[in-house]
Amino acid sequence: MQKITLTLLFVFLIFSCGVKSTQSMISGGDYDGAIHKSIESLRSNKDSKGKQDYVYLLEEAFAKAKDRDLRDVEMLVKEGNPANFERVYNTYLNLNDRQEKIRPLLPLRLLKQGRNATFTFDNYTDRIIESKTALSKYLYDNANTLLKSSNKEDSRKAYDDLVYLDKINPGYRNVRKLIEDAQFKGTDFVNVYAKNQTNLVIPKRLQDDLLDFSTYGLNDKWTVYHNVKQKSVTYDYELVVNFREIIISPEQIKEKEFIKEKQIKDGVKTLLDSRGNAVKDSLGKPVKVDNFKTLRIDIFEYKQFKSCRVVAKIDYLNSKNNQLIQSFPITSDFVFESLYATYKGDKNACEESYLPNFNKRAVPFPNNEQMIYDTGEDLKMKLKNIIVQNRFRR
Repeated sequence: MQKITLTLLFVFLIFSCGVKSTQSMISGGDYDGAIHKSIESLRSNKDSKGKQDYVYLLEEAFAKAKDRDLRDVEMLVKEGNPANFERVYNTYLNLNDRQEKIRPLLPLRLLKQGRNATFTFDNYTDRIIESKTALSKYLYDNANTLLKSSNKEDSRKAYDDLVYLDKINPGYRNVRKLIEDAQFKGTDFVNVYAKNQTNLVIPKRLQDDLLDFSTYGLNDKWTVYHNVKQKSVTYDYELVVNFREIIISPEQIKEKEFIKEKQIKDGVKTLLDSRGNAVKDSLGKPVKVDNFKTLRIDIFEYKQFKSCRVVAKIDYLNSKNNQLIQSFPITSDFVFESLYATYKGDKNACEESYLPNFNKRAVPFPNNEQMIYDTGEDLKMKLKNIIVQNRFRR
């Protein structure tokens, strides 16, 4: 019985808090929040006495929301500013949407007053169409005006307006074509190329890989990178990979000789005292202990080593005036290492993890071109990070 009472009290408290928070929404002017909360509460058992508060609150919130929106529309229309068309259109959509959310719940009874709650619904179809027509014309005309500008930001604004227009009014005039034009006019095109300022030949495949921006995933809505110039494109920026220095170490083989020893159990032996006599137990029998022997191995280790460092500089240039915008240093290293070993003695004295080195032999050193090429993955990662963190236009 006590558990049932506590459960009912808990439910009552939750319900009470819900009603109070909905009342607070209405008091604060958040009518749609109050409507949403009331509708959610009335989706089940809408005719129960416990839901009566929400019926009253929904009636009040709806009336106040409708009155506010209609007064707002009246003011926006009287101002005569075409920039208000979108607000007028969206307000009519909200007025209609609000009705459609409530409609499935009707009728809603007010038990104490013996009547149905009052919700005055209007047909907003004509006003929605009229406001959408006015908004569509405004967006279309404004986008065409913006597209006459040479400013890319204006083209991007036109693009956004046209995409929105195509969403609310699909197929309107030649909007799809204008969207393509706005996208092209608003895009920053970047020409990417490399310069070799070193005294070594940069492998062509490294340059091709490094400048193949299709593998970087860097093209975005408003920036496109080309490593081959296109005649139909006027480039806004240039990204230049300047190879400044390439340092390749000599081929080296470092030798090292060392000894390893390990003791292993090798049967048992009689324990002897300091005089060399056998030690006996209480029964007079000789005491036996583990016998250990020492394994030894002489290891001759050879480590092949060759390194390459590529020093470069990434320059951002303005194509229109050839002015330097920013520069970023970039350094990439690649190390070739190979280890092998020979031995004399018992290889069981060596750690198991080292044993594979005895099966290896010297391998050919990579040539200089290969060493330079092998820096490519690291160079690409660093170049990508620079571009991601430093866009041409912020």
